[in-house]
Amino acid sequence: MAIDELAWGADGLLPVVIQDAGSGAVLTVAHANREALERTLAERTTWLYSRSRAALWRKGETSGHTQAVVSVAYDCDGDALLYRVRPSGPACHTGNASCFFRRLGPSGDAPDQPFATAVAHLAATIAERRAAPSDASYTTELLRGGIDRIGKKIGEEATEVVIAAKNDDDAELVWEVADLLYHTLVLLEARGVALDEVGRELLRRAK
Repeated sequence: MAIDELAWGADGLLPVVIQDAGSGAVLTVAHANREALERTLAERTTWLYSRSRAALWRKGETSGHTQAVVSVAYDCDGDALLYRVRPSGPACHTGNASCFFRRLGPSGDAPDQPFATAVAHLAATIAERRAAPSDASYTTELLRGGIDRIGKKIGEEATEVVIAAKNDDDAELVWEVADLLYHTLVLLEARGVALDEVGRELLRRAK
């Protein structure tokens, strides 16, 4: 289908669902006009149209949290778009990885999937540190140290997880597992291995 054949609204816009290509999480829903879509396809970065400002805008132009566009798809009716992206930081202006971090019900402010949300946000932050190193960042320090440095930390953290598991303090165990997971994500980023690869292997085993 050509861009002209899409079922553009009377206002010349289409809704855009933006999805993390790595985790599969829906990051936000916005709108695009023809120019925004053309720029997205040409530059492989997220361009959208702001209805409130009546203006074209590029995701990350003020926050720095840009999105590398992996693919653009349209639905069966041609009246909605799907951008699959690799974010360099949080998609939401609140600092959350996704704009959909609240759910209806008694725990309305709690993320619907706290583990998936946290891992996606952490992986994006680590990738951002690799792309834009900072001398004040521990993640940058680890990445500069290479596989041996990161591997040593993973060994230390794994030992601490086992020790914590033998104690009665669940909070300590949670803390140590979080440390181990963080350092493992840094290792994957250092090797250039996507989380999707790990996910596919887990799904293969589940079968």
